[in-house]
Amino acid sequence: MSKNILILPGDGIGPEIVAEAVKVLEAASEKYNLGVELSYDDLGGAAYDRYGTPLADETLERGRQADAILLGAVGGPKWDTIEPALRPERGLLKIRSQLQLFGNLRPALLYPQLAEASTLKPEVVSGLDILIVRELTGGIYFGQPRERRVLDNGERQAYDTLPYSESEIRRIATVGFDMARLRSKKLCSVDKANVLASSQLWREVVEEVAKDYPDVELSHMYVDNAAMQLVRAPKQFDVIVTDNMFGDILSDQASMLTGSIGMLPSASLNAQNKGMYEPCHGSAPDIAGQGIANPLATILSVSMMLRYSFAEADAADAIEKAVSQVLDQGLRTGDIMAADCRQVGTREMGDAVVAALKNL
Repeated sequence: MSKNILILPGDGIGPEIVAEAVKVLEAASEKYNLGVELSYDDLGGAAYDRYGTPLADETLERGRQADAILLGAVGGPKWDTIEPALRPERGLLKIRSQLQLFGNLRPALLYPQLAEASTLKPEVVSGLDILIVRELTGGIYFGQPRERRVLDNGERQAYDTLPYSESEIRRIATVGFDMARLRSKKLCSVDKANVLASSQLWREVVEEVAKDYPDVELSHMYVDNAAMQLVRAPKQFDVIVTDNMFGDILSDQASMLTGSIGMLPSASLNAQNKGMYEPCHGSAPDIAGQGIANPLATILSVSMMLRYSFAEADAADAIEKAVSQVLDQGLRTGDIMAADCRQVGTREMGDAVVAALKNL
């Protein structure tokens, strides 16, 4: 049975890193007879340039029909001056919302070869393996009302709204507990229940869901403390479940524990495990077109795709092993460069992963 995958390279370094991930995907498909069928379209700034909107209706429909989506990154200064509703990021938020991709999985795994690349001491981060489960289609990024206005005294004001319904919290909490049950049976729910009404409901519902998972140890932590604990003693965490904005911030912070955000993949899943897969980093317009971006997060996103949307665990494991072997060889892009290693560009890193995969 064929696997129909929609490829959305996006903006900035997106096309460069996606090209390498596609090479790895095609090599895995050939090796494991996966039968992938690829199609391409635009999202974000590239879509605005082509269609006049950051997400065209026909692109959204192609996303609905696909079995999975591989995305690069969106955004860049080129589109900073267009009206907010047409900014590249609005296309990303819309496709997540319209496809109901509510469950965002962001693993922060430190490869032992990169312990020295982290800005934290090796003894603090060695052995790090955290999974952040982020609610992706609710909260402040989607909340209404939101407005900019000018007050009677002439002062400008803006406000956003952070709403969460019980059902939204319950379904992402269930994902968090399910993931914890597959790992070390420890789940930390992160909120701001001492201040925010939405977080107070969040904590109540998470406690209710916990009754269905007596084998999972549940703890709660305020987001400001969680941010501090991530850099003080990150290995105390196994699975973290949190809301959209907190998850966005904490997962980027966790990326530096692993040496570089260029190493962090992600999966955004709906209730049927149909997903969109993308690196956690942005479009990095300052290095776009230079061939120096790290493609490993995007390549590892392909591994997550094969694991979660297609249940192809052997192929997923092989990609992750190939990445590890390439790091063993001392190949590094600039963001993870260390002494006694050889710096390579985007394409050479992708080719090395393909070669390692074929030789497994």
